[in-house]
Amino acid sequence: VIGGAYGMNDAVRKRADLVLTLSAMVFPHQLVRVLFAEQLYRATTILQGSPYHH
Repeated sequence: VIGGAYGMNDAVRKRADLVLTLSAMVFPHQLVRVLFAEQLYRATTILQGSPYHH
């Protein structure tokens, strides 16, 4: 679940098993998807031992 401009409702946060925060800043939903996808790509390539950073 991606929160809105004012964050998530406290009831939703309390029911969550895990809460991820990308930044204290507010981003458009479309940008959050791109940021999260890039972080997943970065993590998987590093875990596989691929040269992410040349």
